[in-house]
Amino acid sequence: MFEVEQKIKNVLFDVDGVFTDGSFYYSADGKILKKFGPEDGDGIRFLKSIGVKLSAISADHRGFEITRSRMSDLKIPLELVSEPERHAYISQHFDLSSLAFVADGIFDAKSLGEVRCGIAPSNASRAAKRAANFITSARGGEGAVAEAAFFIGRQYFPSNFENFIVENGFNETDF
Repeated sequence: MFEVEQKIKNVLFDVDGVFTDGSFYYSADGKILKKFGPEDGDGIRFLKSIGVKLSAISADHRGFEITRSRMSDLKIPLELVSEPERHAYISQHFDLSSLAFVADGIFDAKSLGEVRCGIAPSNASRAAKRAANFITSARGGEGAVAEAAFFIGRQYFPSNFENFIVENGFNETDF
């Protein structure tokens, strides 16, 4: 199912619905909050430790500054890309043969099916799940990013993943 001859060089994340549960919290003044999963930073640190380049996209222009703040904390570059423009953006900015894409929306499905490794959270749209190579058991905002990161490690960087497990006293069944 997965070809390992060429390693993953880049991982692109759709933020809303992957890092978050997709909920937006509004007051009378507009959008004020997004809920991000707390354990996803562990997966991000692992991917960075093995030299994978990370990027993120969001179509949420009203909540973009909230998203930018969280991605800045994680030191992940972020671009504002509308859903209908996603496929063209991804095709123009990434080598699909070495890209893992983690996304949840219907406009993400085409790209999920064309990249080296497409990953969707368990609560993704049907189209995204149908196109993905792997569906996390975790929902967006509830550990899907961490699960995706460790899946990429296990599938494409097995020796790095094994070293990570040993160095940190984990067990394979922890993932």
